[in-house]
Amino acid sequence: MEKLVAIIMAVFAAPLLIGGAYLLSLGGSPYYLFAGVIMLTTAFLLFKKHWSAYGLYALFIVATMVWALWESGFYWWALAPRVGFPLIFGLLMLLPWVANKMRGHKPQVAASTSPTTDSVKKSPLYYWGLLASVVVGALLSFGSLANNATDKLGELDLSATDKSDQDDSTDETSANLGDPLSNGQQTPDGEWSAYGRTDYGQRYSPLTQINTDNVKDLELAWQIQTGDVKGPNDVGETTYQVTPLKIGNALYLCTPHNWVMALDADSGETLWKFDPQVEENLQRQHQTCRGVSYYAGQAGTDNTPVIADDTTATNAAGTRDTMVQKIAGNTFDNTSKQCDAKIFIPTSDAKLYALDPNTGQRCQDFGDDGALDLMHNMPFTQAGYYYSTSPPVVAGDVIIVAGAVNDNYDVNSPSGVIRAYDVNTGELMWNWDSGDPENTAPFDVNDPTQTYKTSSPNSWAIASADEELGLAYFPMGNRTPDQLGSYRNAAEEKYATSVVALDIETGEARWVQQFVHHDLWDMDTPAQPTLLDLDTADGVQPALVVPTKQGDVYVLNRATGEPIVPIKEREAPQGYLVAGEHAAPTQPYSGLSFEPEMMTEKDMWGASLIDQMMCRIEFNQLNYDGRYTPPSTNGSLVYPGNFGTFNWGGIAVDPENGVMFGMPTYLAFTSKLIPRETLGDAETNKGEQGVNANEGADYAVELGPFLSPLGVPCQQPPWGTIAGADLATGEIAYQRKNGTVQDLSPIPIKLELGVPGIGGPMITKGGVAFLSAATENNFRAYDLKNGDVLWNVRIPAGGQATPMTYLNSKGEQMVLLVAGGHGSVGTTIGDYVMAYKLGDQSK
Repeated sequence: MEKLVAIIMAVFAAPLLIGGAYLLSLGGSPYYLFAGVIMLTTAFLLFKKHWSAYGLYALFIVATMVWALWESGFYWWALAPRVGFPLIFGLLMLLPWVANKMRGHKPQVAASTSPTTDSVKKSPLYYWGLLASVVVGALLSFGSLANNATDKLGELDLSATDKSDQDDSTDETSANLGDPLSNGQQTPDGEWSAYGRTDYGQRYSPLTQINTDNVKDLELAWQIQTGDVKGPNDVGETTYQVTPLKIGNALYLCTPHNWVMALDADSGETLWKFDPQVEENLQRQHQTCRGVSYYAGQAGTDNTPVIADDTTATNAAGTRDTMVQKIAGNTFDNTSKQCDAKIFIPTSDAKLYALDPNTGQRCQDFGDDGALDLMHNMPFTQAGYYYSTSPPVVAGDVIIVAGAVNDNYDVNSPSGVIRAYDVNTGELMWNWDSGDPENTAPFDVNDPTQTYKTSSPNSWAIASADEELGLAYFPMGNRTPDQLGSYRNAAEEKYATSVVALDIETGEARWVQQFVHHDLWDMDTPAQPTLLDLDTADGVQPALVVPTKQGDVYVLNRATGEPIVPIKEREAPQGYLVAGEHAAPTQPYSGLSFEPEMMTEKDMWGASLIDQMMCRIEFNQLNYDGRYTPPSTNGSLVYPGNFGTFNWGGIAVDPENGVMFGMPTYLAFTSKLIPRETLGDAETNKGEQGVNANEGADYAVELGPFLSPLGVPCQQPPWGTIAGADLATGEIAYQRKNGTVQDLSPIPIKLELGVPGIGGPMITKGGVAFLSAATENNFRAYDLKNGDVLWNVRIPAGGQATPMTYLNSKGEQMVLLVAGGHGSVGTTIGDYVMAYKLGDQSK
């Protein structure tokens, strides 16, 4: 037995010895070389049955504990990988079947698990020294479980809601929840008329039926499956990201392959389905749909769809004049009709369809029999290189459409132009191209000589609008290639990675606020700007809040673009640049920020000393001078990575209290430029990650997360958190780890490390925040005030979509989530729509 333990220890020590020597040559920690030498020596002495192995290993455990505490502090998830295997080997050496074989002293350790007084006297001091070191090490390690070393605990001030709850005269919010719909109505409290509930993008519902006291009583009311799932020939990122709309008593949602479905909001029954039969195309980087858009029409206020059935229930808006019909088959095949109200769906083959909300038929007066081809006037028209994944903005009498351009596939790609069309006819009203921002007069869609600018910065995320100010707000991305800046003109440099306010009537840019200068990192502004009227020290201001991949949350005056929370500049790294490239000398940052501290070698993590050492080796091989280290041919560490501290899911805002709730995520990425002549036969263009060709450029680019040999993040957890902050002051009230590894680990253990995720939250006036987005098949409700988990249920697939809430025809508050998984994140794939309501006992 002792020889087996010695052999296993030697096998474990050998890579530590070799890798530790290499790590030390890179300027890294000497501990791993030291550990390899000591463990190999111990293994030799153990094999020879020398008691001195015990004394040497006891000193090693003591040294390891001192080193581990110095590096990581009293934090379990940092201590465990450092001391776990050394303590396990110590326990193996203490087994009687090993210790009784030692020689060099006549006395032996008794085989009894409870040594007698006589055997204690006989046992060598080496044995008891090792036992003491293992016990102390284990006590210190497991004792750290009681220490919350990472979470910031605190509370948001929700007194505005508390005061309104005490006022029995009204149950309505005093906050500005958004502009009226086109028919003059405000979005009723029980409805959800746009992706973020309204074009203000708050993801906030004024409903209070579900609150912090009873949310624990939520039960599944109904569940359906759409039938649209990822197929064997789909791109990797085929994923459900949709937040449905609720109009009258109907729900409207889209699926990854751009089906539009109308569901009965009471039961989930499918009423009609529109399938535009989008063909597969492996050149797309994304196969997804975040939502549809709604135009209320002008025929009058009694225009809201309701279900056509024999019941006498009244829908939330109180109207029944227009009926959503139950229609079998694919309404795409049905004849078109004239429409007043409309549902708009952008598709992954670059079309925009207008549909009748009640029948799913195409609207014949819009575009070409209900469809627009968004590839008109594009300078390049490669199939799969341009499409819209986010719902367009309906504002006034126009629908404003933006789109995504594939990252890093080709220097010569379609334009990122933003275009406004007449909401009824589809006529092009204006076009704003960030590569030529002054020329907003509409192009002639039939003139192929008029083309937009090649590969200009695009806006792929959800936009917002304030019709009173006459502005639409677009989060801007970068020009492809993302990591090579020499192709950009001055206008593109100005508008890339920013938020821009466009005049709804003319398309002219009123103001722009940039978040990264000369972006070389794919730090596209990823999330919908949220609009609210914010009570500040300077009085109430019309505010815009936008989170970024870097972790900064910018709070601006949405009328002027001026900062409400201060924005400052600081010096940025300048090294490792390829020929002909430059880096901006300074970069902006916000007074409200969730950016992580600069990464160091001590932050490397792994399940054992070996894979932790491998992460340290790679860390020291990569170029890294902190945030905004330029990409390089050697390979650079990008932290926060372009997965984003925040991504398209964004944040939710309580407009009454001026606070936000979000899910900051922390994953480092690597970025490597590959000279064209050395690319060889490398497989390229399989998605945003991996090697992308950058056809026409001098360099291809390789991107991916910074992972250990076991496929887990190289930096220590938490990798995912939830947080609440005051938007007027920029103060973060709390930030807590979020989620377990039960769906990431081969063994489904509920270890709460704080896991990454992608998706967004929703807030209600009842003081509850709902979020599923983590890479764990769970749906949670949190106390908005302090982040406590109030409700937590398992769901059958990944919930990488933003939830919403509404009233059904009985006046019951429902909470709805689409759970279909995320192809590239790797959560469970499905096609579920799930609605929850309070159980009968709680009512």
